[in-house]
Amino acid sequence: MRNLIAALQFITILPLGKAESFDPPKFVPYFPLVGILLGLIVALFDSIVIRLWQPPVASLLDVILLAVLTAAFHLDGLGDTADGLLGARPRDKALEIMKDSRIGTMGLVVILFTLALKWGGLANLSAHRSILLLIIPAYARAGILFGMRYLPYGRTQGTGKPFFSEKISLTHFWGLILPIGLSAIIGLEAIWLNLAFAIIVVLILFFYKKRMDCITGDMLGAMVEITEAGLFLIISLEAISKPLWN
Repeated sequence: MRNLIAALQFITILPLGKAESFDPPKFVPYFPLVGILLGLIVALFDSIVIRLWQPPVASLLDVILLAVLTAAFHLDGLGDTADGLLGARPRDKALEIMKDSRIGTMGLVVILFTLALKWGGLANLSAHRSILLLIIPAYARAGILFGMRYLPYGRTQGTGKPFFSEKISLTHFWGLILPIGLSAIIGLEAIWLNLAFAIIVVLILFFYKKRMDCITGDMLGAMVEITEAGLFLIISLEAISKPLWN
């Protein structure tokens, strides 16, 4: 329980007091569970607002709540990653740009596009809306584990360095069992969801490997946002799910 609370304190703004210690290797495996708890909050919130507004407005409020609950932590990483990686800059220059706290035009555009895609997917969710709101944030934060396992940290020093002090093993992925198991509730759509998750993670890691041959905390945050938006968008395809309203 202590490690779960530590993970929640690191990723969210939930009022759980001040962290007693900072030991990333111990609380990193709990990131998917943090995603489940975030998803639970959003799903409960959505069950209320969907009765007050049409799905597009309710979905917008869901996206805003997700960002608020994490203090835009992952969005900040997405913006920095876009500024650094989307261009022909060498690796060292890209790392330098990502370290800059100021956001550039590319970062702003990518953040807006990602939020728009997330909203679009959410707005078109039909059946199983609540369960998808519950598990997709967990899938997105499970992606962090893959990034930490398969790519080395890109800086000699940095805020993300402690997270790479120990090698992530396959046993650290136990938290992914929960969203995968819960995905069975949505039936055959679970196949598309899990396949989409695997493809998105592989494509992101392939791009990171080819572009930088490493990963940083900002790039991990970008993985979360891209995966989350991608899953909401893909699972809402009309070929997979009927639209909620005409």
